[in-house]
Amino acid sequence: MKYMLLINSAADDSEECQATFEDWQVYDKEVRAAGIFVSGQSLADLVTATTVRVSPSGERTVTDGAFAETREVLGGFLVIDVPDLDVALDWAARCPGARGGGSVVVRPIADFG
Repeated sequence: MKYMLLINSAADDSEECQATFEDWQVYDKEVRAAGIFVSGQSLADLVTATTVRVSPSGERTVTDGAFAETREVLGGFLVIDVPDLDVALDWAARCPGARGGGSVVVRPIADFG
């Protein structure tokens, strides 16, 4: 079963235990070596975001940024193919993004086929 891990980091970098680049490299290698990697990407800095909203009348509004009051910022995602939710949760707990004020949201990928 495929699961998306939505990796959120603390909105401010003041939290202790931030993951290092090396931590991410090790995790990436472990996921790939386990044969569960489907896809994944890091997202560019939040200041590069653009938000689109469409009103009920169909009018489109485009604004720079995604400036919601939040304690976490979506930093990237990983799609893994594992037997069940428990295994997906184990991999999420191992993710460096789950430390230092971050979190990893685990969601199953819907299969409409």
